Amino acid sequence: MEQLTRALGHFTALDLWAVAALIAGWAGVTLLIEHAPARFPSTSNLMAQYRREWMVQFVARDPRIFDSQVIGQLRQGTSFFASATLIAIGGALALLGDVERLIGIADDLTTGNDPVIVWEVKILTVIIFLTNAFLKFVWSNRLFGYCAVVMAAVPNDPADPAALPRAQKAGEINITAARGFNRGLRALYFALAGAAWLLGAWALLLAVALTLGVLLRREFASESRAVLMRADDVRTDM
Repeated sequence: MEQLTRALGHFTALDLWAVAALIAGWAGVTLLIEHAPARFPSTSNLMAQYRREWMVQFVARDPRIFDSQVIGQLRQGTSFFASATLIAIGGALALLGDVERLIGIADDLTTGNDPVIVWEVKILTVIIFLTNAFLKFVWSNRLFGYCAVVMAAVPNDPADPAALPRAQKAGEINITAARGFNRGLRALYFALAGAAWLLGAWALLLAVALTLGVLLRREFASESRAVLMRADDVRTDM
């Protein structure tokens, strides 16, 4: 406890506020995106509805090769990000073992003479967010695998009473997997923001603000969201 108090003594009040903003921004934007008001849904919420509709259409599709290909692509995406995040964690751990070199580089960019413990805490903050992202990607990959299995259990006959309920189960698992994937991406965003702390508390605050701006724009003010919000116009050629 005494060591923790002594370590915290090396950080300024602005540092603590900046870290609090990083954590609050990460948790707050996740809550807002996943629990957006029904009258103003996020892009993620809109895509969740399309995932449900996908499973409804899947029941009557024959053959179902297209659906298996889509699930395969989703699993490949989660595998790629999990592998890339694991490499990033390894790089951050290697950097943690050679803090003196980082201090030498940082001296050219910042002023001050912070002790080694300060740099170690800053790197550990990034590692924590990267680890969270890795775990989310791994779980998302597994859930997409579960979704594929449930989809395979859907009877080929659309009239089978078990067809639609099983497809709906697959849809909900698909949505849960996508939610985990999106959480992993957000953790990566905030890991990058956390890296700005190496340049100081003001840099961290600016990075958090920019990250929040990017995420909110993409979820609530992007062109893709506007497209998803358009009503489906059914045209009939006479």
